[in-house]
Amino acid sequence: MLDNSGGFQIGGEIIHSPQNPNLTLSCDHGYMEYFIPTNARQTSLVMWHSSSTQVWQNRWDGGPGFKDMFLRRSYPVYLWDGPRVGRANWGCEAQTYIPAYRDQGNFAAWNFGPSFGNWWPDVQFPTKNAAAWQQATSARYDEFDTYSNVVLHAKAASRAADSGKVGQSIVYLTNSAAGLRAQLTVTKSNTTNIQGIVAYESIGYVFPDNVNVTQDSFGGFGPVVVPLADFKKLAKLKGIQFIWGDHRSQTDLYVVQSRRCAELINMYGGNAKVLMLGDDAGLKGSTHIAFADMDNDKVAGLLDKFLAKNDLDGYENDDSGSWWDWRR
Repeated sequence: MLDNSGGFQIGGEIIHSPQNPNLTLSCDHGYMEYFIPTNARQTSLVMWHSSSTQVWQNRWDGGPGFKDMFLRRSYPVYLWDGPRVGRANWGCEAQTYIPAYRDQGNFAAWNFGPSFGNWWPDVQFPTKNAAAWQQATSARYDEFDTYSNVVLHAKAASRAADSGKVGQSIVYLTNSAAGLRAQLTVTKSNTTNIQGIVAYESIGYVFPDNVNVTQDSFGGFGPVVVPLADFKKLAKLKGIQFIWGDHRSQTDLYVVQSRRCAELINMYGGNAKVLMLGDDAGLKGSTHIAFADMDNDKVAGLLDKFLAKNDLDGYENDDSGSWWDWRR
């Protein structure tokens, strides 16, 4: 049962018209939709997409997605649209949309198979369901995969985290390019409200400036290099998991980067691990978006274990008032 739900904008700026300074535009904010269950747990799960919030709302065949699954587990759930994406698409800069004809490219990028129409034999997708495929490939926004957009998202998300409006114990659940943005958010946050990251197939990683890594300051997939002091904020989180689906080579560029990033976090006292769903957890056929897979109940079970192991599954028991009272 829900205690309350709603949404709010956060971050961004107000710009003035070059032609008429009396005219303004509020822009480059993020949008957070929230669902607070009764008798809520203390940890907020912020579900951060790299396509659309739809991936968190349903399984591939329309069955229950992580949003409802973890609401039923009594976790406060937040669906985040970063600046210029989804319900926060009013940007401060001019934008030009050019159709990229990406449907076929999505197939392999999302690890449904090696090439369009050639499904992995064990893939956790309803391969005979044409409507499911159409729903999957339609649930997209332009990602704005540039370095400047990564920074823009991290600034807005860190303001949301530091505001207290998302709670004092936040775990980011991310997918694809959102993983890099969440890591950078931690380095920009000025509070300890962020407690963990579970990144499903993160494309891009943050590294400290004392290792031999060259930053990509143009593309949106990293690596991003930050001062060592900021990188060490990742080591202060209770737990980080970099999760990969099945059929991923250990020599894949981003798999290699995830292991290196985890190694460095742990070197500074952190708790970061890489989990291969196929090899380590026995979840064969897992895709790029494993939390929407047909066996997402098993993927959710792994998240249950992560939250419990890192003391992130407790309940809010303060009778004097809860952090979400500001919405009442």
